[in-house]
Amino acid sequence: MGKLYDRLNQDIRFIEGLNGCMNCGVCTAICPAAEFYHYDPRVICDTVQSKDEKLIEALLRSETIWYCGECMSCKTRCPRNNTPGFIIMALRKLSQELGYFTDSEKGRQQFAIKRAIGENILRSGYCVNPDIVSPQMHPEQGPVWDWISRNTPEIMEKMGSNYKQEGVGGMRTIAPEVLAELNQIFEVTGCKTMFETIEKHSKHKADELGIEISDEGIGNEYFMTVFTDNNGTHNS
Repeated sequence: MGKLYDRLNQDIRFIEGLNGCMNCGVCTAICPAAEFYHYDPRVICDTVQSKDEKLIEALLRSETIWYCGECMSCKTRCPRNNTPGFIIMALRKLSQELGYFTDSEKGRQQFAIKRAIGENILRSGYCVNPDIVSPQMHPEQGPVWDWISRNTPEIMEKMGSNYKQEGVGGMRTIAPEVLAELNQIFEVTGCKTMFETIEKHSKHKADELGIEISDEGIGNEYFMTVFTDNNGTHNS
């Protein structure tokens, strides 16, 4: 048994997710991602249970493991009670730990997610709020979003939101003690360590590619590169 399989087999999601694939293909038939991407959960299950180190490493470095939307449709259909979605979670975590995620276009987007969403959770208590969705970075939102971004306080008031105010209600300011507790949760669960790991490997990749990367924030060339890159080969 190889070291990569051993490490996967230490992840409770992998242990719970793979009971033994018989290659029936039901998971692929029900999978929404398989309809649109070059993605086949049946092949992934078969690959990891083969314990072939080269094939598992190729998976960890591939685009494939980043296509899953974690809808868990696979879990509801598998006659052997496998959960390919759990297996994908374990593969993603190991790919992040080893830095293999930087070898794929979709994998490198972990850096953008960490900087834009992960840090926003710790800073404001929200995954996404109107203040971080700029019209310049999201032209697909069209002129409506540009108008919303210029009139956010008035719009939020009309919607009954407690926007940037203390107390209760949607979009309220999160109390400092709550943010401190949230940061502590991220610390004890290993999320901050994972953030640091993503940063370390991303900075190494940026240096390798000769692309500028800052110590924080989204105003740097590497962030914009991984945020916008699309080689057009991902769809079926």
